[in-house]
Amino acid sequence: MSPSPVRVLLVEDDTTEAQHIQEVLAHAIQRPFRVEQVSCASDALLRLAAAPADVILLDLYLRDGAGLPLLARLRGAAPGALVLVLVPPEGKDLAQAALAQGAEDYLVRGHLDAYWLPRALDYLIERKAARDALRRSEARFRAMSDASPLGIFVSDPEGACVYANPAYQRIVGETATEPCGIDWRSALAPEDRVRVLAEWDRAAETGQAFSAEMRLLRGDGAVVWVRVNAAPMDEAGTPTGHVLTVEDVSERKHTETVLRMAEEALFAEKERAQVTLNSIGDAVLTTDMPGNVTYMNLVAERMTGWTREDALGRPLPEVFRIIDGITRETALDPARCAMNEDRIVGLGNDCLLLRRDGVESSIEDSAAPIHNREGRVTGAVIVFHDVSESRAMAARMTHLAHHDFLTGLPNRALLTERLSQAIGLARRRQKQVALLFLDLDYFKHINDSLGHAIGDQLLQSVADRLIASVRVTDTVCRQGGDEFVILLSEIENIQDAARIADKLLQTFSQPQQISGHELHVTLSIGISVYPDDGDCPDVVLQNADTAMYYAKAAGRNSCQFFRPEMSTHAVSRQLIESALRRALKDGEFLLHYQPQIDLASGRMTGAEALIRWQDPQFGLRLPAQFIAVAEESGLIVPIGRWVLREACRQLRAWQAAGLPVVPLSINISAVEFRHRDFLEGVAHTLAETGVMPECLELELTESILMQDADASAAVLTALKALGIHLALDDFGTGYSSLSYLKRFPIDTLKIDQSFIRDIVTDTGDATIVSAVIDMARKLKQRVIAEGVETSGQMGFLRDHHCHQGQGYHFSHPVDARAFQDLLAKPRVC
Repeated sequence: MSPSPVRVLLVEDDTTEAQHIQEVLAHAIQRPFRVEQVSCASDALLRLAAAPADVILLDLYLRDGAGLPLLARLRGAAPGALVLVLVPPEGKDLAQAALAQGAEDYLVRGHLDAYWLPRALDYLIERKAARDALRRSEARFRAMSDASPLGIFVSDPEGACVYANPAYQRIVGETATEPCGIDWRSALAPEDRVRVLAEWDRAAETGQAFSAEMRLLRGDGAVVWVRVNAAPMDEAGTPTGHVLTVEDVSERKHTETVLRMAEEALFAEKERAQVTLNSIGDAVLTTDMPGNVTYMNLVAERMTGWTREDALGRPLPEVFRIIDGITRETALDPARCAMNEDRIVGLGNDCLLLRRDGVESSIEDSAAPIHNREGRVTGAVIVFHDVSESRAMAARMTHLAHHDFLTGLPNRALLTERLSQAIGLARRRQKQVALLFLDLDYFKHINDSLGHAIGDQLLQSVADRLIASVRVTDTVCRQGGDEFVILLSEIENIQDAARIADKLLQTFSQPQQISGHELHVTLSIGISVYPDDGDCPDVVLQNADTAMYYAKAAGRNSCQFFRPEMSTHAVSRQLIESALRRALKDGEFLLHYQPQIDLASGRMTGAEALIRWQDPQFGLRLPAQFIAVAEESGLIVPIGRWVLREACRQLRAWQAAGLPVVPLSINISAVEFRHRDFLEGVAHTLAETGVMPECLELELTESILMQDADASAAVLTALKALGIHLALDDFGTGYSSLSYLKRFPIDTLKIDQSFIRDIVTDTGDATIVSAVIDMARKLKQRVIAEGVETSGQMGFLRDHHCHQGQGYHFSHPVDARAFQDLLAKPRVC
């Protein structure tokens, strides 16, 4: 079935150029194009009024001069069309103006050949389709969240809001913009703050989900009771924040208060209590001491399926049938517990109510004892309400967080969790675990030729076949795109994995019927086995992925077991390590220096020494290309010693030249910091070079210090005793423990450039940076903002009294000769 041709409206008054474009697109192989050409603005508008167009090619140099003005009118007449403008090579300024007015892109005359033009149009059409699909997907997810009766609040690792749905905003009384960047705990009522924060910390320490009821202060000053359930989020084991569901339980709390008041007035106000109980939204049921039903309100009648007349005098378990939703065991009688213990009690979180006709509903309840005038317990009252909808929504949100939206299969996060569990179990039982990494051969061709709708149906069909081909104890996961992973949780030998792979290859040799299309897709399968091919989930997965690419390279529709020689990463690492040893021996390293500027005066007050590698083969290499290998191999220790010695030597050289030197900052890695000779080496270098300790500042990250806080504190104290300044690098990206920040003798906080990048436009980043500056000032610590690249960023930091800045706005890192010229200047900015 051929795809429908793309309708192209060509607005071009150059007959030769128009014929050329029509001929090129008529022979395009990517997709069919149907081109209609008009030569003036009025004809273009009449044509669009008569029939829509998918693509509009507009000559900005029409003889009637309608170029840019016509662009706006065309976009209004065909808002869904892809508008591209045609310009000569010297017309790029006009093309940029067109882009500013909504054109998708521009095409340059003279480059519209039969190869380039169809591919450019195909790419731009696909890009627009992907953008539209993403917008629709985001709208669907937004609609789900907006429709939720529960408040939903998503925070970053520090607790600051990154998203809140309308239900949450209604509950706490905030507008759509107010929650962003705000920690939900800041709204805790003073009466509940200590208790809730303690429960939150306890849940974080134990790794358990958080659930609590509390009072929040609304923006209008009112107090609202809420039930908050929270679960941590992570990506590849790194915490990324929390997702909270917030349920307004003010009505239930109010009802409980009403019931307590009703107990006191029941003797004289029974009729009034009857009216009140029948008017509230919760179900209410009372019993006498033997446990027989004495009262039910209308909501209780509806939820239990019993009329008041039928229920009165019957044992409570017969009318109020509740079970544990997990074990299906009969739940404890809350009324009996309340009477025996003479206190208010509640049901478990997973309690189900069985209605008289067998229908189940999730409920939450509380039971309280009823006292007579003498204070003796005479019965109990139970208040309960249906939470089926909110629990179903919470379960759905949890499912979506761990499963692929299209296929319903476990996603990467859930696979990692199950793989970790399987490896742990296999380690204890001395078994093997196999991982099959699958890629659909030629899927992209099917997706591009038949469309994403057919592609999505094919992926769903593939998922069904994979599930049908493995054991129920195995896990089939969609890794993303056309990649799937199968976890064989326990195998006796690698032949078991080979048999499954052969079965899959045989299964996928049969065509799949998708919407009238007979589609043939085969598999390229890579297999890795624990423990032979790795002892942790990441390594096992990476090696299976590597083997899969070898299977694809071997001709597709095949299976490859991982072999050590496949690991190009290992080979590359060995080459870098060998080259680093040579670099140390041959003196290939050098230092560049980046100034640190006092934002108030514009004067240079310090600099950071940054290592570079002048590789004879690859030229100047940056730290990101070799530091990781240096740390893994241990070479970072002699490299770090060289950096320290070279920086001190250069300081002495500048001093000898009579230059006004500034303190130098040097980065220290975790391996160096933990090395047994680190302190001794620093002291020796200072003594050997004659550099004063106050001219030196050592930079360490939060993660380094928190690996062993007690040992870190001891080393830092010893460094301070030498007179060396200490800086906390990349502040805000690690643990950010304020208690340890006070404990460590830190002189300087360096705010990570990830927070600086958007401080002018992102209120969250701006708030964080302002808070860090204020906190550092109160702790009498210096603040340096990293990655300052614009005058707007510098102005914000200066206005908020940040001490110093560092970044491309002031200077790129430069070699020693160029930095010597900077030292001679009184001001840098």
